[in-house]
Amino acid sequence: MTFFSFFNNFLTWWGAILLGALDSSLFVFVPFGNDAVVVYLCARDPSLFWLYPLLVTAGSVAGAAGTYLIGVKIGDAGLSRFVARRRLERLRNRVKDIGGFAMGLSAILPPPFPLTAFVLTSGALKVGLARFLLVFAVARLIRFGVEAALARRYGASVLRLLESPVAQQIVIGLVVVSILGTVVAIVQAWRGTRRPRT
Repeated sequence: MTFFSFFNNFLTWWGAILLGALDSSLFVFVPFGNDAVVVYLCARDPSLFWLYPLLVTAGSVAGAAGTYLIGVKIGDAGLSRFVARRRLERLRNRVKDIGGFAMGLSAILPPPFPLTAFVLTSGALKVGLARFLLVFAVARLIRFGVEAALARRYGASVLRLLESPVAQQIVIGLVVVSILGTVVAIVQAWRGTRRPRT
């Protein structure tokens, strides 16, 4: 039994959608989780390499929409309850300067890019939702599509690499980071909801 057996629930079509949604949500932190699932599923089943990017993208868009709507609800004044102050002004300025189109393109960037904070800020500043999500979806699809194509091309080698002891140790480390990051996100959100409004 490999380490990946532990993640069998996410290594399915519905698990890919769920992980995509969780990763774009405000409270769950899963660095490279979507990428790893896309690569693994496409390497394992190359005939469906076109499907998995679509599923993860669909989940990611759903999670981003939820985060965006939370941003709309809390508004610009409430952002400081969920985003660190040192980062907040930079985010506000960037959203105002580059607009929703470029903000949606940020979905193609890997961690440590603060994607969730950008989506939340876009909602709070009322960037156009439809256009933002369309560009977000296209950017995510490009990112996951490229990974899927590479996984399909190098499937056997990818599987050997992912199931190696070194890769398993890296995955364990990412899982620990994900758990800690999720706990921190939940604590920050809880503190934010309890912080008195000014």
